[in-house]
Amino acid sequence: MPFPETHPALQRALDEQGYENPTPVQTAVLDVAADGRDLLVSAQTGSGKTVAFGLAMADTLLGGDERLGPAGAPLAVIIAPTRELAMQVTRELTWLYAAAGARIVSCIGGMDARREARALQIGAHIVVGTPGRLCDHLSRGRLVMTDLRVVVLDEADEMLDLGFRDELEQLLDAMPKTRRTLLFSATIAREIASLAKRYQHDALRIDTLSGTKQHADIEYRALLTDAREIIPSVVNVLRETDSPTTMVFCATRELVRHLQSALVERGFSSVALSGELGQAERTRAIDSLRKGQASVCVATDVAARGIDIPALALVVHASLPTDPATLLHRSGRTGRAGRKGVCVLMVPVSQRRRAERLMMGAKISATWSAVPSAEEIRVLDTQRLLADPALSAAVPEADHELIARLTEGHSPEQLAAALLRSYRAHLPQPENVRQITPDTRAPRAEGPRAPREGRDHAPREPGSWFSMSVGRQDKADPKWLVPLICRLGGVRKSDIGAIRIADTQTLFEITPDTAEKFSSCIAAIDNDEVQIAPASAPPGGGMGPRRSMGPRGPGGRPPAGARRPRPFGGGGGHGGPRGGAPGSSRKRSARPA
Repeated sequence: MPFPETHPALQRALDEQGYENPTPVQTAVLDVAADGRDLLVSAQTGSGKTVAFGLAMADTLLGGDERLGPAGAPLAVIIAPTRELAMQVTRELTWLYAAAGARIVSCIGGMDARREARALQIGAHIVVGTPGRLCDHLSRGRLVMTDLRVVVLDEADEMLDLGFRDELEQLLDAMPKTRRTLLFSATIAREIASLAKRYQHDALRIDTLSGTKQHADIEYRALLTDAREIIPSVVNVLRETDSPTTMVFCATRELVRHLQSALVERGFSSVALSGELGQAERTRAIDSLRKGQASVCVATDVAARGIDIPALALVVHASLPTDPATLLHRSGRTGRAGRKGVCVLMVPVSQRRRAERLMMGAKISATWSAVPSAEEIRVLDTQRLLADPALSAAVPEADHELIARLTEGHSPEQLAAALLRSYRAHLPQPENVRQITPDTRAPRAEGPRAPREGRDHAPREPGSWFSMSVGRQDKADPKWLVPLICRLGGVRKSDIGAIRIADTQTLFEITPDTAEKFSSCIAAIDNDEVQIAPASAPPGGGMGPRRSMGPRGPGGRPPAGARRPRPFGGGGGHGGPRGGAPGSSRKRSARPA
């Protein structure tokens, strides 16, 4: 469907950029019913909103004129929540209004405020900025809005989420009442509706989300992985997809630094993007993606909005998003304006249920699979090489002599081997990762259930006995004794036989085939609070089921007020978490993005 009739100057710009078919939101704002009215628009990210409101305000700014007059006080102000989005809007409007002679000034936090002040003093037709910086220029008398005809609130829901309501109200209250107000938001929540009711007049409600599937142009994949193999798994996803540009999202700045460094070490051209970077560094990182100088951007959620990279075909969630909205905003960096994209969620096995809830809340479905293996990637590399257009391209006349010399002095095998070496030289090596399939639970076999190893009641070969210097007086309990024994002695749960808990010590049995290994491990332990040593078998002892002789409360729980001893003090030890009782854990704090 061709674009509806719009201003001739803007139509020429659309033709030059190759715009042929409008998106639903662009069609809606150009409808006759929307002409000259305030608009309350809900549209998903990547739907072409910037071009939509640029077209919507054209008649208000230009009227019947071919070009805008001399620049003075701004005729339009566009307010965006983030620096990246404000810069993207500036770029889009620059080419869209180039033929109309528009002078566009950006006022963005983190940029040179004095340079912006000089630009405003010279004059501007359109001002694009973030709420805080625009309020600063307004309070200093640099931003004069007496001639304002249109104001656009882009991604208003995000601005309210970021706490910019006071700044928005300050700006809107300072604008002429006769202006048009165009409000764009991914969702129309209560706060947005309240803002629209207060500052809009007879607004036309445009909803391009009803009845549409979230991100229909994005293919979602969920890959089960070992939590300790996130980086190797991301490497294999990047190698398998071979996207010219990829964005990888992490939960914290620390993870961004760690993952980006790991990718660079493996041969990927990668940049980092997080809130700790200055605006100039963030701009350079984004420009390197747009220019093809970097192929991977590792980012926190600060980059989830406002970045439009045309070649961005892959988004990887190295850390699961915190909520469905973040999942959609991250994923929306790909599959924009009719282009196809792929979104991959790296899902540790322990977080599968959480990932399923996230996708359910976002109303999306994903294909579950294992992380691509190194062998699968090598097969793909072979297919890509054989399908490379360079192998079937015409030979330039200037190269005939050199080709003849190469074929005379080298065999076909040598030339093919050289080609392979050259092809593989620039490819990062795939990683060997554990293959975890979606069907992680094996079906139960028919018939009676077999007894568990180490807990059967059949007599077994007597093992070696050891004593531990904690007992009933220390509230000893097999629930934490067994993991402690496994960690200290380098054995498995099934290698432990009977456990006898006395008042001041605990006796336990180790299988004959692992007793020697266990003895070597405990000989290296130097701890004043817990001692483990060989012991004689107690009366009636033998390789049987483990039993607790310590105090127990109802339901097998320790009695109220019982506390585990702290055999490792605050200095850590062999196997147990530092500064706590055996089996306890301490969460490491992460710096926010």
